[in-house]
Amino acid sequence: VNRADMPHMHLPIDDPKNLDRRLWMSMGLNLSVTAVEVVGGVLSGSLGLLADAAHNVSDVAALGLAIAARRLGRRPATYRYTYGLKRTEVLAAMLNALVLAVITVFVVREAIARLLHPSPLLANVMLPVAMLALLANLGSVLLLRRHDRHDLNVRSAFLHLLQDTLSSLVVVIAALLVRTRIGPYVDPIAALLIGFGVARSAVSIVWQANGTLVEATPHGFDLETMV
Repeated sequence: VNRADMPHMHLPIDDPKNLDRRLWMSMGLNLSVTAVEVVGGVLSGSLGLLADAAHNVSDVAALGLAIAARRLGRRPATYRYTYGLKRTEVLAAMLNALVLAVITVFVVREAIARLLHPSPLLANVMLPVAMLALLANLGSVLLLRRHDRHDLNVRSAFLHLLQDTLSSLVVVIAALLVRTRIGPYVDPIAALLIGFGVARSAVSIVWQANGTLVEATPHGFDLETMV
């Protein structure tokens, strides 16, 4: 059957071009959210928004590396690279994890400083920006939710996005509490939670990528039962 005669059919979920388009769409969303959160964080004085913006920067890097690594991975093998460049996806995932680690150090340091010296926040700026970031990150997660099962680098990008969605939810909750007595402390605490979540993602990605590079037994595969 000629697919050209079937315009009503949807692209298969594993179609490379379909996934590439979704990665580009997610990157565009995150670039927009990052810009809005940086402006909103500066205007409102929210460290939580700035931390979430920094995490969004890592999302953009993760998505950009995923796109580049997928293109390199599709190149054929050569006499120099006899296995092709498929494992550049794993190297990209490890680079993403290093970015996350740097962000964690920055966020934790600033959050501790804010806890010691709290500053007033503008809820009327912080809340709508946090809500917008939450919706955008949720949209990015939905774009990639069924593509992360067999590709470590896409999974790395997906985990970035999922973590940032949860981070945006934390910032929304902090924004709702800004006008309370504990408001000035909730924002840096939210930033700390985001930082620890980012660190956990980094460790997970490094562990999986390292296992792939050293050709360890895949997770969930019991080799003893095959012997």
